[in-house]
Amino acid sequence: ILFEGGLSLRFRDIRATRGVVLRLVTVGLAVTWLLVALAAYYLLGLSIEMATLLGALLTVSGPTVIIPLVRNIHLNRRIGSIVKWEGIVNDPIGAVAAALVFNSFFGHGAASEEHWLWGLGVTLLVGVGLGAAAAWLLVVMLRRFWVPDYLQSSVVLASVLLLFVVSNSLQRESGLVTVTLMGIILANQQIATVKHVIEFKENLSVLLISALFIVLAANVDVRLSEIASLGWGTIAYLAALILVIRPSAVFVATWGTELEMRERILLAWIHPRGIVAAAVASLLALELAETPFAREAEKFVLIMFLTIVTTVVVYGLTLAPLARRLRLASPDPQGILFAGASLLVRDIAVALKEEGISVVAVDTNHQNVAAARMAGLNVHFASVGSEFVRDEIELGDIGRLLAMTPNDEVNTLAAMEFAEQFGRREVYQLAAAEPDHERRDRVPAYRRGRTLFRRDATYQMLADRHTAGSIIKKTQLSGNFTLKSFLDHHGPNAIVLFLVDAAGKLSVRATDDATTTKSYRKVIALVDPTPVAKDPQ
Repeated sequence: ILFEGGLSLRFRDIRATRGVVLRLVTVGLAVTWLLVALAAYYLLGLSIEMATLLGALLTVSGPTVIIPLVRNIHLNRRIGSIVKWEGIVNDPIGAVAAALVFNSFFGHGAASEEHWLWGLGVTLLVGVGLGAAAAWLLVVMLRRFWVPDYLQSSVVLASVLLLFVVSNSLQRESGLVTVTLMGIILANQQIATVKHVIEFKENLSVLLISALFIVLAANVDVRLSEIASLGWGTIAYLAALILVIRPSAVFVATWGTELEMRERILLAWIHPRGIVAAAVASLLALELAETPFAREAEKFVLIMFLTIVTTVVVYGLTLAPLARRLRLASPDPQGILFAGASLLVRDIAVALKEEGISVVAVDTNHQNVAAARMAGLNVHFASVGSEFVRDEIELGDIGRLLAMTPNDEVNTLAAMEFAEQFGRREVYQLAAAEPDHERRDRVPAYRRGRTLFRRDATYQMLADRHTAGSIIKKTQLSGNFTLKSFLDHHGPNAIVLFLVDAAGKLSVRATDDATTTKSYRKVIALVDPTPVAKDPQ
């Protein structure tokens, strides 16, 4: 799970905010450790040793929770990257810190006498050394095709498990550092492609997380009476964890940085704990069962799971409304990314912009780009499949792709590129130049985006219509003048492009749209320049 998290981290995402991330995983982590330990000692009544152990372990975050949250609420790129980096980097650090505290306070023999600073140094040395060496070896293997494509995911998975075991055998708990660093290095190298490995690991992680939470929770043998016996101190501790400790850690760590106040507020309201905290707590409890701290160990695990449940529920239910209020997220982004900036696309984009819809266009034709800029559009000279579009253009309020270039292959490649980011439901492309029944499909249907507007609405047909004088027309609809009335009025040549409902939500017209009786307040269509009669407004 940590390896897959490392694979999602890109240095380019935090190019301007790497100082903030560094502060959060150092200063912020230390403040969290100290304050959690104090809260556990005074509010939960734990011993100094157990309170220190709990503080170390609760410095971890929950990337298994954070990443889906960031993805679902569509945080803007800068704050989303910071949250993701902090959550993933904190996990191995917190787990290693908990292991060092355990060895110092509860270990036996030589392990208990080992100086914690020496242990930390050895852990980092083994973790960083093995992680970097293993990542380099995997890159060489993939780059030189020593492993067949169909075995690459399995070989990478086996390598992760092997390196985890080898690293832990050399230095306890260093395996977490090793696998996380392996993932980060593989994600940021430019020599070998690992996209198919990332897809495999994402699917595997979902299955593992689902199973692990059930298995770990099943090991917690508690009754409601035991939870009630924890008393008001537990409620005060949970409240302090969310309302005092996390905000204090964030504001101390980000003091004097370039972050805006609203970004600091959002960071202060996102720190759920997840599977790493649960797994490490369960493991430590098994070892503590053989020590004089066995009674406290049961309370330790119970508090940990209460913390996980509480933080996930509170942050999960409130983060999206807060992010919207702070204007840092677009939960249902209505904006459109256009592949292509031809005259027709420019007129469509202008019409959408007038409706308050964010539009971004990319094109490799200098004349189209210049004309789009003259029309006041946000346009970039770039290939739609380039890293520049994915990494440099702010797409926080963009939720759809409309591939409308003259080249059907380019449109298909654009749809494939953005299917993961926007979801296949929100990826569209124009119909191919030839009717389906007269040709063999050049690419499988599942690789293409949804077909825009109508099955006969090819680029050439739309361009010819537009050149001949057809216009982009916006018409208000009502109970007396419905969409059917509009189509009857303009005849079969009218091509419905978009519909706007009463809430202002934009619907892109596609050939696979299910028949609906939903009422709309506005239609945007391509119509002939001389209608039979004037539309009622």
